[in-house]
Amino acid sequence: MYEEDLRDEATYDAARREERLWLRARDLGVSRRRLLQMMAAAGAGALLSACTTRVESPGGGSSAPTTASGTGPAPAAGGAAPSGGQTPAQGVAPAPGAAAAPAPKDKGIVKPVPPEKFIDYGSNQEMRWNQMYNRGYVVPNDLFFVRNHSKTPRIDPATWKLRVEGSGVSRPLELTYDELLALPAVSVIRFVECAGNGRGFFEQRYGKKAQGTQWKLGAIGVAEWTGVPLREVLERAGIKRTARDVMPEGLDDLKVRRPLPVAKALEDDTLLVFAMNGEPLPPDHGFPVRLLVPGWIGVANTKWVGRIEVSEEPLFSPWNTESYVLIGPDYKPEGKAKGPALTTQVVKSALELAWPAELPAGRHTVRGRSWSGHGRIRKVEYSLDGGKSWLPARLQEPNIPLAWVRWDFEWDAKPGEYEIRVRATDEKGNAQPDSVPWNDQGYLYGAVVGHPVKVG
Repeated sequence: MYEEDLRDEATYDAARREERLWLRARDLGVSRRRLLQMMAAAGAGALLSACTTRVESPGGGSSAPTTASGTGPAPAAGGAAPSGGQTPAQGVAPAPGAAAAPAPKDKGIVKPVPPEKFIDYGSNQEMRWNQMYNRGYVVPNDLFFVRNHSKTPRIDPATWKLRVEGSGVSRPLELTYDELLALPAVSVIRFVECAGNGRGFFEQRYGKKAQGTQWKLGAIGVAEWTGVPLREVLERAGIKRTARDVMPEGLDDLKVRRPLPVAKALEDDTLLVFAMNGEPLPPDHGFPVRLLVPGWIGVANTKWVGRIEVSEEPLFSPWNTESYVLIGPDYKPEGKAKGPALTTQVVKSALELAWPAELPAGRHTVRGRSWSGHGRIRKVEYSLDGGKSWLPARLQEPNIPLAWVRWDFEWDAKPGEYEIRVRATDEKGNAQPDSVPWNDQGYLYGAVVGHPVKVG
């Protein structure tokens, strides 16, 4: 399906339109064979326009997605700005003597990652927080951070299958993409965050770099995820009462896999996701199917899932014994693992400002977001004087647990150099500390961070 070079923005958009068409046709009950016939007769562009027209509700209004709790319309992805660039006209040759543009470096990523949107770490791309200023609640797909252990695989949903097997199930199961999409599905709004988000601040605190990508705070994103509860699939496979661990496995080159306990696998919002913000999953974010494990570290949210092992015995992989464990002077090995295995994310906050930021003198509305893997945020405070005094920020709705809350405060900024500090506390009393213990791989940096701002 992805023989084209999808790093080109025009090609990428065309491929995504085709994916949306397949999903919409499925919703309308159109078979794959019939859709191909219709495309041949009418053309994919015209058919896509017809299929993506919003469905009118009986009362005359357009229907809108709801959250899993059914409490009303989900926050829109709104505010997504256009890329700003224009693609060259097709078939137009460059002017005589014009230098050919250099070929883009292959980062192993499919979607465009322009420098104004992302901090470039090769196969990993960090969202620039200033891009979120004045945007809606969720992160648009084109701005969502990318964390890959290897290059993005290109998978054809027509041949994709999900296998569920192991000693923990009585009826091993195999599902096609269409069969999975036919199962009951829900939509939830949750964050996904790399365990190393904030890793770069270990060097500021300890004077040495922790291992891995030196993220600041942009390896986090909130989206509306649509998928089938993992529980639905496990029950169809006859999960046993004696089952202990569930380990999804990716179809990437490294076959990334990390077990989770049965209790977490059976939670209502642990999903086999096929759509992100109302569109089919983009390739870089797990197309055709990924796992969503709300509140847990990013690696647990396995992308490109093709196999799930269910076991009556504890399961182990390099991703819960050697990496994504805490290694350092304050931590001891645990069984086969070099240290305590990571699960739930800690409380963090980020400002919607460039790093470092420059602002003109005068009155500003400073905005940011805070989140926790333990529940919704209860309060956010900020300091402009190095932590000597703290003031409350205004929390904005919605404040969805295991997603984030937006907040803001007014600042009459005088010329000078500042470090804005922010700390959040969640509903269970977990608060951001002034410092965190060292660990060799730089995980879970949830301490208060001073954001440099120059006012001129």
